[in-house]
Amino acid sequence: MNNTHQNWDMASVDDLLNPAPLSLEMGITRLNDGRLVVAARTDMVGCSGAMFDWWFKFFSTTEHLKWWHPSEHIAHYGWDSHWEKGKNFIGATVHAEEGLGNKIAPLPARIKFHQPEDFFDAERLLQARHQGWLSAAVCGCIGFGHDIALDEKGDPTGGRMIHVVRDTSWGCVLRSRFILGETADVEARPVPDDVGLGLMQHAHCEFSSLSRLLPSLYYGENASTVEPPNYW
Repeated sequence: MNNTHQNWDMASVDDLLNPAPLSLEMGITRLNDGRLVVAARTDMVGCSGAMFDWWFKFFSTTEHLKWWHPSEHIAHYGWDSHWEKGKNFIGATVHAEEGLGNKIAPLPARIKFHQPEDFFDAERLLQARHQGWLSAAVCGCIGFGHDIALDEKGDPTGGRMIHVVRDTSWGCVLRSRFILGETADVEARPVPDDVGLGLMQHAHCEFSSLSRLLPSLYYGENASTVEPPNYW
């Protein structure tokens, strides 16, 4: 799926890798073809890109999802065989049910995860990692609803998701971007603004919630290999 970056048709997608302020850090905007772009930013105090990446190799139950977002994560329906606990989520697909803010009732959700190189320019990724601007990137193809369309590779065709993490002296900054409405009839039936705003709210709230528990969980689950901080 090496042409995914081009399919986004967003010249600014690689700009997510630069910590300089962007014109859209939190909100929604619509592309000329009708697709909806959703932006969210979350400060995750005490967390790191390593913790963020690890979380996607760890969560595997409805209980874990409810830790992540107690009010809007309803159920975890499982990972496919490409997921390996503690080892890998790239190429894996997860099935769940979740809400999207106050106005959107809970819906089935499907995400197939990809390498960051499928969504970003490879040279820009390398530069960002070298300069300390990127400590983790979690990317995938997403779909919501009871009839999620898939392409020949098993990717949901409804949208794309990017999470970019940059470590700081106090924790990490998460930039999240979603593009919704990648179906043939997007001009006739565009994704409503309320859906985008609900997803923005959901992303900010779920990662704010996760940031409260992730450090202790990460250190506890990796006690044999990771030195926890000395809080005294």
